[in-house]
Amino acid sequence: MTKKELALEYHKKGYNCTQAVACAFCGEFGVSEEEMYKIAEGFGLGMGMMDTCGALTGLFMLIGMKNSGGVEQAGKTKADTYKKTREYAAKFKEQNGSYLCKELKGVETGKVLRSCPDCIRDAVALTEKYLA
Repeated sequence: MTKKELALEYHKKGYNCTQAVACAFCGEFGVSEEEMYKIAEGFGLGMGMMDTCGALTGLFMLIGMKNSGGVEQAGKTKADTYKKTREYAAKFKEQNGSYLCKELKGVETGKVLRSCPDCIRDAVALTEKYLA
């Protein structure tokens, strides 16, 4: 099963968009699916308030996990991680027209830019590109 298929299976099982993306990659980072699920729960639905797309925040979590130097290097990798999250947010926006959940879902305009499954697919593809 590909990462995209796995993430979409998770989403069908009721995982939010963040959980679907992040849990698809938990094996690469030695984090249990249960732990990642719990960590990512509050980030779905655009952080619970239709702000930054949940699938994209799943990607941000994974960028942090790959790029961070951890507690022992506190603060030393932060600026570079922020740079990478901005770069991937821009790529996501270029593909989808926005990175805001409410805009992607057309809450105010009535025009849906991208479905949740499509956002998940795009975030997984960008994660794979980042990790390559």
